[in-house]
Amino acid sequence: MSRADPRPELAELAAAGLLRTLRPLDSPAGPRVVREGRELWNFGSNDYLGLASHPALADAFIEGVRRHGAGAGASRLVSGTLPPHGALEDALAAAKGMEASLLFSSGFATAAGSLPALAGKQDVVVLDKLCHACLIDGARLSGATIRVFPHNDVAKLDRLLGTLRARHPEARILVVTESVFSMDGDLCPLREIVDAKDRHGALLFLDEAHAFGVTGPAGMGLAAELGLQDRVDFQMGTFSKAAGLSGGYLATSAAWRDLLVNRARSFIYSTAPPPALAHAALAALGILRSAEGDALRGELRRRIDLLCPGHPSAILPRILGDNDAALAAARNLEARGFLVPAIRYPTVPRGTARLRISLSAGHPLHAVEDLQRELAAAAR
Repeated sequence: MSRADPRPELAELAAAGLLRTLRPLDSPAGPRVVREGRELWNFGSNDYLGLASHPALADAFIEGVRRHGAGAGASRLVSGTLPPHGALEDALAAAKGMEASLLFSSGFATAAGSLPALAGKQDVVVLDKLCHACLIDGARLSGATIRVFPHNDVAKLDRLLGTLRARHPEARILVVTESVFSMDGDLCPLREIVDAKDRHGALLFLDEAHAFGVTGPAGMGLAAELGLQDRVDFQMGTFSKAAGLSGGYLATSAAWRDLLVNRARSFIYSTAPPPALAHAALAALGILRSAEGDALRGELRRRIDLLCPGHPSAILPRILGDNDAALAAARNLEARGFLVPAIRYPTVPRGTARLRISLSAGHPLHAVEDLQRELAAAAR
């Protein structure tokens, strides 16, 4: 068959256990969902605090539509900047301990637009080996020289930065990593990475997507937990996980924000996020920073410790290695009433296919206990 026919490629994916299909839910995406007529406990969502179904956010979204309309109508640089956008950016910058922030339509758009705006062909981007696809793609789009260091290996990073600085004395060197890694649920050694980048005159781009709302004081991330906000040059995050909505942001200095406004193509050439969404995200930020947010984080911690005591995040992988084994395990759990996704290459490295369990404050304790029993039985 000719290259005009995609069927051979689909057959190759299927043979390798890598074919994906869309399976819609028949209900809202809460801790309990309905798929194909069956009720399932949902352990596949990033809604860590259960805010996606919080009535205050629904009310704020509706209020935002009534006050500001359903859509922005244009890009931010044309006529799409509306009061909720600025209010959210100001509140977010203050919460993150930075001078300024900039909203994007998604976390992927944040990385894909920001990294090429911050680094060019004369510069170097240094990535942790397990960085998310959006960070890898953003680095590639920049045209910068790309280097990769072994996952969380600060000694290797330090040596690499020393070599790069000697070879490129005038280059902008940008270290890119995540505070909570999305597929393993482990943390980066942030303090040591900050020290290394400072020693060599580099900048640090920290993706806090899976820490925002969950980690640190008021849920403001790992940089806040360690008191390193003023030493992290760029704090990226999303409203699509613990905040229960969608959209991305980059918190940074006022000067860097101004550069992004002028160079980040995913910002410049995209219609602005709906003002109602920004209005609801401001409400979500308020909940995250409140006593209610602290209580929800406490409930989430109880569920993490029940399933894996002391684990640093709400993401718990069960690595099985083989693609078919991961798919079979996910099917078996679904038959038992649990939605737990099988994650395979290219989302994770080859040979590390896994179940990715995501916990939420919204999960009843008995559902977590039931899942624990199912996992234990499957391991025997």
